[in-house]
Amino acid sequence: MAVRVSAARLLTPLIRELTLSPISGTLPAFSAGSHVQVQLQVGSHSVRNAYSLTGDPAEQHHYRIAVRLEADSRGGSQYIHQQLAVGDELNISAPANLFALHAPARHHLLIAGGIGITPFMAHVAALQARDASFELHFAYRGGLSDAYLAPLQQALGERLHCYDASLGQRLDLAKLLASQPLGSHLYTCGPQRLLDAVREQAQRLGWPRAKVHWEAFSSAAPGEPFAVHLARSNRHLQVAGEQSLLEALEAAGLDIPNLCRGGVCGQCVTRHLGGDVEHRDLYLTCDEQAHSLMPCVSRGCGKPLVLDL
Repeated sequence: MAVRVSAARLLTPLIRELTLSPISGTLPAFSAGSHVQVQLQVGSHSVRNAYSLTGDPAEQHHYRIAVRLEADSRGGSQYIHQQLAVGDELNISAPANLFALHAPARHHLLIAGGIGITPFMAHVAALQARDASFELHFAYRGGLSDAYLAPLQQALGERLHCYDASLGQRLDLAKLLASQPLGSHLYTCGPQRLLDAVREQAQRLGWPRAKVHWEAFSSAAPGEPFAVHLARSNRHLQVAGEQSLLEALEAAGLDIPNLCRGGVCGQCVTRHLGGDVEHRDLYLTCDEQAHSLMPCVSRGCGKPLVLDL
């Protein structure tokens, strides 16, 4: 879909919010937890990154996303922060949801870390709209990754619990997860170390897997260039250091199913037949990685990759 950047603002020195409005027609409705893929032309190559929709799902005139500036990215976040201007046009995908709320839950426990607050802005709006039982725990570094803190404090009052790392405040996950009422569902988004800690603590305390929901906030990272051989079509590709394998396959005309572009949803799983693989996904088991990879994040790291394509 073609959209225009109708507004932009810095929420912190590291986080920029964009408002995206349709160039024609209307935007599709979305549910809390949804994301869109944004296509960016960074230098000579095209980058597609997924960003959570931060707005109220009841508002259908525009979308909002917030992007953290990353020094070691492939250029997408730097482009959004330093070059993208109000009035510029972009292409985005329709919304997809891999982080939906579980409607029958008796209580919703939300745990966000830094830029991981973005999907929870829509969650909070949806939960408030139906007067659901919930609480939000937000860990951040004051002045850098505390986006949306002020409006959340005003809207949530005692339901918001803040942990400012710059003040030495820490979230006690063991105490928090052990004190939740029966029927609670747990949702977490943020840095990988937070996701790992939350899931490990939930498992230790006996939380059923079906009640633990998480979303990794990541995208393809740069790496060394590598070669790929497509066995079925007998084609050879070169993947640049700033390009993901998925982007190289798309540029070659292959239609690879995908949703998250961050190694978590499993949609783009592709069979590999040989070569050395650097697996960066959070989806495949070690046994599965022996014969499959996720081209949105995985890279070659030695002998040329051979894919069953």
